Amino acid sequence: MSRIGNKAVEIPAKVKVNIDGSGKVAVEGPKGKLDWTLPKSIKANVADNQVSLVRDAETRSVKALHGLSRALINNMVVGVSTGFTKNLEIEGVGFKAAVQGTNLNLSLGFSHPILFPIPKDIKITVAENTKILIEGADKKTVGQVAADIRGFYPPEPYKGKGVRYAGEQVRRKEGKTVQ
Repeated sequence: MSRIGNKAVEIPAKVKVNIDGSGKVAVEGPKGKLDWTLPKSIKANVADNQVSLVRDAETRSVKALHGLSRALINNMVVGVSTGFTKNLEIEGVGFKAAVQGTNLNLSLGFSHPILFPIPKDIKITVAENTKILIEGADKKTVGQVAADIRGFYPPEPYKGKGVRYAGEQVRRKEGKTVQ
């Protein structure tokens, strides 16, 4: 019995949810529009400002898809109503970031700057040259952009330099000692 899949998704006042016969879910709100197609074994309906999902079979894979579908629809509703954010911090001498038009310019100690193209549905702001805020309606895209930016220079364990998530703890290692 899927505990997550059986919960109904509450729809806020400014959000519209439309589910057509083929299983395509379209969610529209103040922060944007998102759409996704349900798996064939999952059916959804909208009633009384709630989206409820039911499954056709009781197999393990269908039960997993039931909970996944409910979570993805909930993320879509939350995304178009309030949005998602990720915070990154850059640590290191001379390491900095700046938004230049549709690109994020990262200076991370390499011989060249890294130009990261900002996706069209993502908003990136840089504060104090070292704090990056990533905002968007799609949770998956926001997380992937943050992971891609962090991947250019992940925090290293000896000096702690690199790009990290805000609040991320980096386990430090002791360097070599002279005997």
